[in-house]
Amino acid sequence: MDLKTAVFNAARDGKLRLMDKLLCSKSHSEVTALMSEKTNGATPLLMAARYGHLDVVAYLLEQCGAPIEEGGSVNFDGETIEGAPPLWAASAAGHLSVVKVLLEHGAVVNSTTLTNSTPLRAACFDGHLEIVKFLVEHKADIEVANRHGHTCLMISCYKGHKDIAQYLLENGADVNRKSVKGNTALHDCAESGSLEIMKMLLEYGAKMEKDGYGMTPLLSASVTGHTNIVEFLIEYKHTSKIDRVNALELLGATFVDKKRDLLGALKYWKKAMDMRYSDLANIIYKEEPLHLNMAYGYAKEVSSNEELENLIADPDEMRMQALLIRERILGPSHPDTSYYIRYRGAVYADSGNFKRCINLWKYALDMQQNNLDPLNHMTASSLLSFAELFSFMLQDRAKGLLGTSVSFDDLMSILSKSVLEIERALKQTPSSPDQIQLNKTLSIILHLICLLERVPCNADQDHFKKQSIYRFLKLYPRGKNGFSPLHLAVDKNTTCVGRYPVCTFPSLHVAAVLLECGADANARDVDKSCPLHIAALNSSPEIMKLILAAGGHFDTTNLHKQAPFDLLNEKEISKNLIHPINHTTLQCLSARTVVKHNINYKGQIPVKLEAFVLLHS
Repeated sequence: MDLKTAVFNAARDGKLRLMDKLLCSKSHSEVTALMSEKTNGATPLLMAARYGHLDVVAYLLEQCGAPIEEGGSVNFDGETIEGAPPLWAASAAGHLSVVKVLLEHGAVVNSTTLTNSTPLRAACFDGHLEIVKFLVEHKADIEVANRHGHTCLMISCYKGHKDIAQYLLENGADVNRKSVKGNTALHDCAESGSLEIMKMLLEYGAKMEKDGYGMTPLLSASVTGHTNIVEFLIEYKHTSKIDRVNALELLGATFVDKKRDLLGALKYWKKAMDMRYSDLANIIYKEEPLHLNMAYGYAKEVSSNEELENLIADPDEMRMQALLIRERILGPSHPDTSYYIRYRGAVYADSGNFKRCINLWKYALDMQQNNLDPLNHMTASSLLSFAELFSFMLQDRAKGLLGTSVSFDDLMSILSKSVLEIERALKQTPSSPDQIQLNKTLSIILHLICLLERVPCNADQDHFKKQSIYRFLKLYPRGKNGFSPLHLAVDKNTTCVGRYPVCTFPSLHVAAVLLECGADANARDVDKSCPLHIAALNSSPEIMKLILAAGGHFDTTNLHKQAPFDLLNEKEISKNLIHPINHTTLQCLSARTVVKHNINYKGQIPVKLEAFVLLHS
């Protein structure tokens, strides 16, 4: 074990004598350097603070000159916090004595992690009241919010720490402060079920505001199923009658889909129905829909107690009622609306009713693409779910289940929607789309293309498929490391797109259809590697032959001056399958000679020929 690791372990485990023994013979400069070294992303001081070793913390500060503000990585409850200063770690872990020592030695009380979380917020999160008081007494700013705009008061309310919330309010915390998404501390109480804290907030002047999705605290409580909050707020003097009705109906939908309690749902729906008709002179009618939704089985919301009573005989109809109610009250832009449509579809898929699942998922996907930003993680999740479902339906083990046949139209429609997602992203942010989500969506598209090769189609359908793939390629999308779709098609990492297997890559079939539809056989990634390089690294000689036949150049070099055959030579299995001399033309040799001797060819030869020479540079 090297010295750096030994010092780190001693700090983490609180072994002061061992640490002193390790460092006593080292020079001042060596000790100073070790204090800034990180193991697993953390300095010795950060680890000692995280685990509350007061004597080690004092030793590192006073004897070793450890940098008191050096942030690093610490783990809490399975989550890694990046850029956490020692004071933050000690505050989060509840080590008051360490917090005091760090502040005495000059730690900045409002220092933050990479997500802008302060030591005070960390103490509020885990309910360390004494540390909260000590930090505030030492000028900690109560109103510093994290990157999501969540304040110390908000997190105290969400975690149910009433004593901390009360202390913060007594010290001037803004009770009506809004987060980036527009929620307030009242919303946090509603989402966590903290009724006593909610009552306290109202005493301090909290207002019933709507968040960015138009959600009041009352609706937030209905969505999360906290009946204590709902029952309190529907009696609140400022709550309107229509708000009470909506909250009860939404709570019933939550009982159906989240709590799986159909009788409980009926109870709240009946209470809402009675409230609608409580004043015969001012009945609150439900709006008649312009059209009924095929995805919901053409279900219509019930509008009388008699219709409501009949629901108990048809559980499936009740589930459709829940989806209808949620969409009406929350609207299509709220994440829960599409989430529960997808959830209900998944339940149908589990029972083998794939057609109902596909119809619901398509409806949810349209909703997401119409309301969410391009490449939103929820949309990508929907696309991936389709790929996984289609893959399962095409397997032998799915035979005999209800509606297992995958139609060309179903698969093709999802491929088209996936391509639309790429098109939307590149149109909105052509220079800087979310690379992680872009790469994931590109990989999903390749899996869908792979699945399409296993579904029979006629000549017109085949033409439509290839026309769509051609349009996709003409978007010139680039994934990780600047990979083109053809790069991804010949890379084994493209296989791992989700939790369940869909298709295996490198894929000869996908590479073939991409090349047929116009993929550039000599496209370059950020390392100037072409698909042949990636195929060689993945030991795919058959795919390499395919790319070579489509115009790929075996002697194209990347930034590391490697040609595909250089990489192939390292693979014993492929040595005798492709021989470089069989794929090297006189043109290639001439171009390499021009490059080798640094001949100035620009402007001296046709532009197309310049591009050819560049392939060999």
